[in-house]
Amino acid sequence: MRIVTQIDTLSDAQLAQRALGGDRAAFGCLLGRHYDLMYRAAYRWSGRRADAEDVAQDVCIRLPRALRSWSGKGRFETWLYKVVLNAARDQGRKLARDGKLREAWANEPAPDPGCDDEAATRLWEAVRQLPPKQRMAVTLVYGEGVSHAEAAEAMDCAEATVSYHVHAARARLKTLMEEEAA
Repeated sequence: MRIVTQIDTLSDAQLAQRALGGDRAAFGCLLGRHYDLMYRAAYRWSGRRADAEDVAQDVCIRLPRALRSWSGKGRFETWLYKVVLNAARDQGRKLARDGKLREAWANEPAPDPGCDDEAATRLWEAVRQLPPKQRMAVTLVYGEGVSHAEAAEAMDCAEATVSYHVHAARARLKTLMEEEAA
């Protein structure tokens, strides 16, 4: 049985403020509260457990400095998605520069965490073929279940832009899935 401490009852904004002030317990609580979100978003982006773990760890390292950029407005999770997806894109660029991305994806299947459905696995593999902004919009809206408004905040764009990216992604995914079935 887990004992709830006073720090566990604080809001994300309160924890972030304390963490910025050097409170390690507050920072640890913030990480514990959101590590699954960081891993899940990174996994949906990369499709590989090892890459998702690397991204989540990278975010843990970046977070103390990155917290300074959070305004405290809006949901902490929305801001955190942005940090995670930026870290995932950075990692993808690094792997591509190193010539390891195609090789890594070819050598490891990419099942969706918690999902044994083969169709969902194929769909997320197709999502990973989308251009970055479409991929990010789909990951946030469908993978993480955030609203278009929250996705817009995380992506630093207008809500209508997220809607456009989702619409374009759906059209592209339809084509990709039809090509795969043929």
